This record gives sequence, C-alpha cells and structure tokens, in this order.
Amino acid sequence: MDPTNLKPITSFSRYRPSKDQAAWKLRLYRIIFESGTRGGKIFDVFLLVAIGLSVTVVMLESVESIRTSIGGLLSFLEWTFTILFTIEYIARLLCVRRPLRYVWSFYGIIDLFAFLPSYINLFVPTAKYLLTIRVLRLLRIFRILKLAQFTRESETLLSALYSSRRKIAVFISIVLAIVLIMGTIMYLVEGEENGFNSIPRGVYWAIVTLTTVGYGDVTPHTVLGRVLACFLMIMGYGIIAVPTGIFSLELREAAKMKEGRPCPNCGTVETDRAARFCRRCGKAR
Repeated sequence: MDPTNLKPITSFSRYRPSKDQAAWKLRLYRIIFESGTRGGKIFDVFLLVAIGLSVTVVMLESVESIRTSIGGLLSFLEWTFTILFTIEYIARLLCVRRPLRYVWSFYGIIDLFAFLPSYINLFVPTAKYLLTIRVLRLLRIFRILKLAQFTRESETLLSALYSSRRKIAVFISIVLAIVLIMGTIMYLVEGEENGFNSIPRGVYWAIVTLTTVGYGDVTPHTVLGRVLACFLMIMGYGIIAVPTGIFSLELREAAKMKEGRPCPNCGTVETDRAARFCRRCGKAR
C-alpha cells in the first residue's frame, strides 16, 4: 500500500445511489452522507451531539456513586441512544447503493459497534463499556467542517511513516536487544535478594529505565548495578531522539515529494521548480 495514493477516508461518493433508484433514497443519502445541504448539516450536528452525550452517559455509568444515584436515568438514556443509532444505521443501509460494501467499510464497522454492544450486554453484562467506541464516530467532524487540508496533511504523515518503516523496525530490534542484554546482566549482578528474581523482571526494569519512566518498584542496590542503571538512563535520552530524527527526515522528504513535479518521461520527482530538464533522463520537463 502506497500512502501517497490514499484517498480521504471521509469520501462517501462511492456509496451514492444511482439515478435509476428511488428518489427518496437519493434524498435520504444527501441528508445522511452529504454535509453541503441544510438538512445534511443539521443531521450531522445532531448526530455529533448525540454521540458526545452517549459517550458521556457510558463514562458516568462506570462511576459507582453516580450509577447508584441516577443509574435508572442513565440506563434509559443509554437505550434511547442505542435505538437512535440503530435506526440511523438501518437508514444508512437503505439509502446506499451497495449496503454490504458499506457494512464492511471503516465507518460501517464503527457505526455498527455504536449500538451493537448494548444488545450484546443483554447476554454479556460487561460488554456495554465497549460503547465508548462511539467516540470514533466524531471523526465525521472532518467532513462537516470541511477540513480537507487536514486530510491531505495526514496523507503526508502516513507517507513518512510508511517510508521509515524499515529504519524504525531496525531501531526497535536494537532497542529490544539492548533491554534483553541489560536485563540479563542486572539479573546476574543484583540477584533475587535485590528484587531481580528472573530475567523477564530484569528486562522489565531495563525497559522502564531506558524509557526514563522510572516506576521505582524494582531498583538496583549494588554499586555496579547503579552504575549500569546510570549508563542506561543516559542512553535512554539518546535513544528517544533517534526515531524522532528518522521520522522528521522522512517527513521532509514526503513534503518535498508532494510539492515536486514528476517527470513526464521517467516519473522522477523534481523539487526544484525552476529546473527545465530531468536530472535522471535529461528530457525537457
């Protein structure tokens, strides 16, 4: 997958009903999927408010004191939102051209999980807290506010991440090797009497120390152990900067590729807009 060719995830034109379908489907589609019309804007704002309130209800229900005092009201509101989102989901399936294609799309799955956990909760009581996934539906605000430039910038970030994937993978492999070696050494140096009762526990300490988190639940007590800990802490600051540098470099390259002009002959991207000839094939641009 080439992230530079990714299309905005907020495009629903491929689900638009054809002209030979019922007129009410097209009207319903415009209200639900398009935010350019007055009805579409009202529907989207109403939907976002409902999503925010429903997520708030689920969060409040997880607080024992609130659940004890107004649990009945919260349960009523939760089922109100569940029925509302169920009706909305059915309406979406009715007005799109290919319902099954929408069901398996990103937003289709999110829309389904917006209400499905409530019904699963009838058989599995703890499933209701999965309803917080509704917050992902707030991604629709990118479509409502017409923030297309943010979608384009996200494509640049994805392109930079994709280009630096091998370098980051090598970097992570080196970090894993370091924490494994340091964890083993600390297990041998400190021993069980100082809390390092296994190599995995030593590796856990090395990860916490290298990332400069420092929980303090396992600490070295010997002089050699503390010296190694200091060395690992200092190394941690340098290691944190490495992936940032890799990503920044690829991000600059991705930005240049986006702003450059491809050669019509060989496809080489030239970032210098004043260049009249391709630097690779020599053809006029």
